Amino acid sequence: MRADLLDLGIREYGEVWSHQLKLVSERALNKVGDTLILVEHPDVITVGRKSQSPEVKGDFPIFNIERGGQATYHGPGQLVGYPIINIGQRGLGIVTLVRLLEEVLIRTASDFGVEATRVEGKPGVWLHGGKKKLASIGLAVRHWVTFHGFALNVSTRLSRFDIIRPCGMDSSTMTSLEECRSTRVSMQDVKASVVSNFEALFGYEMVPRHA
Repeated sequence: MRADLLDLGIREYGEVWSHQLKLVSERALNKVGDTLILVEHPDVITVGRKSQSPEVKGDFPIFNIERGGQATYHGPGQLVGYPIINIGQRGLGIVTLVRLLEEVLIRTASDFGVEATRVEGKPGVWLHGGKKKLASIGLAVRHWVTFHGFALNVSTRLSRFDIIRPCGMDSSTMTSLEECRSTRVSMQDVKASVVSNFEALFGYEMVPRHA
């Protein structure tokens, strides 16, 4: 099964959010196929349905969005993935989709020598039995089509999380691939790993295209 891959580089959050909503509408009408967007955002805070806008210790834009979860930070060095998938046509439930995305990121971490896992009742990808969080997951569904997605800390400036309580936790909970490895990690190599694992677990052949 073919799916589109959109690598947007670094883009403003609002622009990519609008593009997600457009793709969701088109996917619901079968005008486009399933799509995975990969992107880095400039510094931004997003707030899910379970939280009100937090007090932010910094001059960052804040977006209140449709996904589940609370507030989190996105910024350079963090790989964000937005899977636009018609789960009705794929026969996937939302819990199964979250588990698949977690497994994509667990395998990606393993590709870089980092042992990660999932923790029951705590969506995302974790290290050390749930003491350190490597990646966050928060999804929304409209007309059986998913949007929003995951955020994997690759070389993220972890001090940026100090401006909020990410997902309601202490900011020191957050970690990154580079912090785990104590060496530089190529964003392009991480993207390639994510795409390969996404293809393997979802049964897609990813076809790059431009936005």
